[in-house]
Amino acid sequence: MSEQHEQPQAPPGPDPELKRLEFFVGTWSMKGRTLDSSEDNVSGQTTFEWLPGGFFLQQRIELDFAGYPIKGLEVIGYDPSTGTFPSTVYASMMGMPIPYRYDVQGNEVTITTELGGGATFHGTVSEDGNSFKGGWRPDAGKEGAGNVAYDVSGTRVK
Repeated sequence: MSEQHEQPQAPPGPDPELKRLEFFVGTWSMKGRTLDSSEDNVSGQTTFEWLPGGFFLQQRIELDFAGYPIKGLEVIGYDPSTGTFPSTVYASMMGMPIPYRYDVQGNEVTITTELGGGATFHGTVSEDGNSFKGGWRPDAGKEGAGNVAYDVSGTRVK
């Protein structure tokens, strides 16, 4: 009598929708300005890479925001119930995780957060995928310290 051994079932792989984030992968140089400034006062660099397994995209960022240095780590996943990409940011400016949500439709990116009462980023990635531009705006009535409107652009450096 021969014994049959079942092959263990492989765990499911990453959701194919995560491919919508692929254009982020790489290192980006960024510059911009707060809306109250006549010159660029936001600059920095960010790097996106897939974590092992491909279920999450990691972003590491270093920014000079109007003279205030910010470093952070963000982990972005996928929520099939909403078709969006929830993320959590761990930043040097705050001692608590900050939730965000990305909506990526083609080359249009919208990012929202409830931090500071709420803010939204609207941006566009170039057709060749090597640059972007956009801006953060506080939600109506939520302007103020810690929730500053600014425009930013970026160029892929690798």
